[in-house]
Amino acid sequence: MTGARAVLGERLKALRAEKGMSLRQLSEQTGLSPGMLSNIENGVNEPSLGSLRTLAAVFEASIATLFTDPDAPMVAISSPGERMILQAGGAGYSYERLTPGRGDLEVLSAEIPPGAASSPTTWGHPSTECAYVISGTLTVEIGDETHTLHTGQSVTFDSRQPHRYLNESKRVTRIIVSVTPPTP
Repeated sequence: MTGARAVLGERLKALRAEKGMSLRQLSEQTGLSPGMLSNIENGVNEPSLGSLRTLAAVFEASIATLFTDPDAPMVAISSPGERMILQAGGAGYSYERLTPGRGDLEVLSAEIPPGAASSPTTWGHPSTECAYVISGTLTVEIGDETHTLHTGQSVTFDSRQPHRYLNESKRVTRIIVSVTPPTP
């Protein structure tokens, strides 16, 4: 189990214990199978963002608290192959988590395939968000506005506004997303 998976798994176990819930009871409230929940708690599986949102809602906590590691170092080196991967639901791609779980900042990297979107519809959360396009073209829907960003451009916005990211091009788009405070 990697460090990031271990922190998430341990945090979920602790929250479940605080609520006095069995895996079966948590399964009934989330719609996730007891086996899947056990695998997440034991660091075998990485949950999708949708599953994390569902779990956070059951525990009446922010998603950021699921990742907060009280033992996170003041200086953290992040290496490929050791980072947590967050599945973007049915979007067909995932985010690679570049930052440790200190609860103050989340930086994610993603390769978005042609035709993919970060979520089926726009949604908001209490954070400030910045997306930087490493390569390709990114369509960003924020409220009633649509913005098209190209390589080297970025957008920063109050993410309480409903938003989502789309790749409407025929090439893979690579982005970095920063969120503070973290609310994937």
